[in-house]
Amino acid sequence: RFEIAEGVVFDTQQLTNPVVVLDALSVESTPTEFALIQNYPNPFNPETTIKYNLAEGAEVQLRIYNIVGQLVRTLVAEQQPAGRYQVRWAGRDDRGMVVSSGIYFYQIAAGKFSDVKRLMLLK
Repeated sequence: RFEIAEGVVFDTQQLTNPVVVLDALSVESTPTEFALIQNYPNPFNPETTIKYNLAEGAEVQLRIYNIVGQLVRTLVAEQQPAGRYQVRWAGRDDRGMVVSSGIYFYQIAAGKFSDVKRLMLLK
């Protein structure tokens, strides 16, 4: 990540064009690999952040499961373009009910990529 406050842009004809930005310009690269990143904080209470990277567009399913493998919450179920994403989970199931303390698993399926990580909710 880098920020540009002011600068000069050079084009192919080697003309200079001043750049004036009223705010900082944030530029992020597109990921080159799929990745599911460990949530933080972990353990968590009352909520945690889950980040993931998509190297290319895909139908994404990001789900939370309890220790016995039952689906607790679907956080993402949609087509997404390549990029970096983050989702917050506040320890609630798909009905909006608060879940109990314990170990949970979050799984991503995006195209041919799939991964699972563990998280812990402490109350």
